[in-house]
Amino acid sequence: MANPRPTPIARKQVAAFLKPRPADSNKGMFGTVTVIGGSTGMVGAALLAGRAALKLGAGCVHVGLLADNAPVVDVNQPELMLHNAGDALKSTKPSVLVIGCGLGQSPAAQKVLYDALLLDVPLVLDADALNLIALRPDLRAMLHMRKAAAVCTPHPGEAARLLACKVEDIQKDRPAAALALAKRLNASVVLKGAGSLCATRDGKLHLNQTGNPGMSSAGMGDVLSGIIAALIAQRLTADEALLLGVHLHGAAGDELAKQQATLGMSATEVTEWARWLLNRWSPQ
Repeated sequence: MANPRPTPIARKQVAAFLKPRPADSNKGMFGTVTVIGGSTGMVGAALLAGRAALKLGAGCVHVGLLADNAPVVDVNQPELMLHNAGDALKSTKPSVLVIGCGLGQSPAAQKVLYDALLLDVPLVLDADALNLIALRPDLRAMLHMRKAAAVCTPHPGEAARLLACKVEDIQKDRPAAALALAKRLNASVVLKGAGSLCATRDGKLHLNQTGNPGMSSAGMGDVLSGIIAALIAQRLTADEALLLGVHLHGAAGDELAKQQATLGMSATEVTEWARWLLNRWSPQ
């Protein structure tokens, strides 16, 4: 059977997932995001995801870091609560958990991923979490058997490792690859790249048409993971958060490109523009 033709994501469609906040809001109504990652030399990846989750509306954000010399406060975003990675898993009671941003592949990283897969909360899996799942069939089986929602955000290299094929095979038939990943992982999946493809758990395929070459820089995937997690924390379904998050992330990059900032575009700037757009799209 031929793969279904992907449906383009429309801004009006994904903006409709957003609901106005009540006048008597409090932070507990908008969820807790916990980010696990940040091994030595890669602390920034976890912090970028945490900052994005905070600025895209999560009520509370914790970041669990694996690095031995991890900071105890993010001086540029002191609202984030920083922990040891293991402690963060045990003590933060997340509404949604992001794992993989700067995680590395050490024994400690493998242990914390194993523990995360046991939790009955929605997961957003990126980067080395996906690489470890590709390496270890037991972790992949754990992911597949989970009842709680999962969102996986592979680039073509990570997708190739997960499907045990070459990057060229992924790029030759991206729709088939996205659907195969969603089925194999029992997850919602975005296969990143020019024209990112989102495969939902019910087998539907969506094409994102926002974004530009300026977004080919470090940290963009970490920010995307934080955005998706923030939306899940605010009670969107995993599929809704995936479609809105991917479209919003690309649209933020497009707003930056309009400012003649395509070359040298940073993930931090994309977070700021994503917040601005989210506020424009949200009903008041």
